[in-house]
Amino acid sequence: TELHNSSSMASTMPFSAGLVSLGFPPPQHHSCRLQRYQRPCTLISSGGLSDGRNCLTVAIRHGQVKAMAGVSMDGLARPQAPVAVVTGASRGIGRAIAVALGKAGCKVVVNYAKSGMEAEEVCREIMESGGTAISFSADVSIEAEVETMMRAAIDTWGTLDVLVNNAGITRDALLMRMKKAQWQEVVDVNLTGVYLCAQAAAAVMMKRKKGRIINIASVAGMIGNIGQANYCAAKAGVIGLTKAMAREYGGRNINVNAVSPGWVASDMTAKLGDDIERKALETIPLGRFGKPEEIAGLVEFLAVHPAASYMTGQVLPVDGGLSI
Repeated sequence: TELHNSSSMASTMPFSAGLVSLGFPPPQHHSCRLQRYQRPCTLISSGGLSDGRNCLTVAIRHGQVKAMAGVSMDGLARPQAPVAVVTGASRGIGRAIAVALGKAGCKVVVNYAKSGMEAEEVCREIMESGGTAISFSADVSIEAEVETMMRAAIDTWGTLDVLVNNAGITRDALLMRMKKAQWQEVVDVNLTGVYLCAQAAAAVMMKRKKGRIINIASVAGMIGNIGQANYCAAKAGVIGLTKAMAREYGGRNINVNAVSPGWVASDMTAKLGDDIERKALETIPLGRFGKPEEIAGLVEFLAVHPAASYMTGQVLPVDGGLSI
């Protein structure tokens, strides 16, 4: 068992009507499957005319779809929506975060390693809420793939404003029986992946002197957990890395914070069994598991809310009181 596994608005007129009014054809959904090191696998765009002012247009040329910032009906340029990369976003907490940011107005890169169909479903959910998203396959533990993913976000939307490091895996075993491969694989994805993604994203953010990075840690990295020495060590490393990054990037107006979930309802917790679930609930003062949407709400606040602009280097437990 584990405490947390991270691999785990205004009135509008129809978007098509808005495009037609500006002389564009209605938007289309283009989907293609590409190999790694290439462009995003899927781009789904949607938008609207909020109170008759803001719009999002879609250019379609040679089978490629590209989202562009629109021009308001009064002819004045409007600020672009924030561009966010969410790693491990095809399911669980990552999915909830991607959807929340899409609904909040972000253009979202939905990263996945293997779950392509699930990632496309996340994109569709964001689209249905009026947002814009692309899915992108990349292993966050491989530097070249991380760099390609960040370039894809910039090539598609011109910038990068938010990074959510959520991708993570587990390879559970008691420490005395844990194979080196089990240790290394978890550290490579859960810790080195955060380093690689943050380094690549910060290179862009530092030039713009603006950006927000949110790392998904775990209460396991704060209090430990039997059978998860590799996972606990990696998540504790994420907490230390978050604080170091906050100090290094603060001078460039980049906020770096971490969220540490505890027990969160998921497919995994549904299979725990009544006895294990009861014992887990006894350790939580609120007496229940958290919901992915509760984690996503805090991440959304840290990522886009103006009130979070003076927060950096913080580690925020969302665990129902488990770490008290």
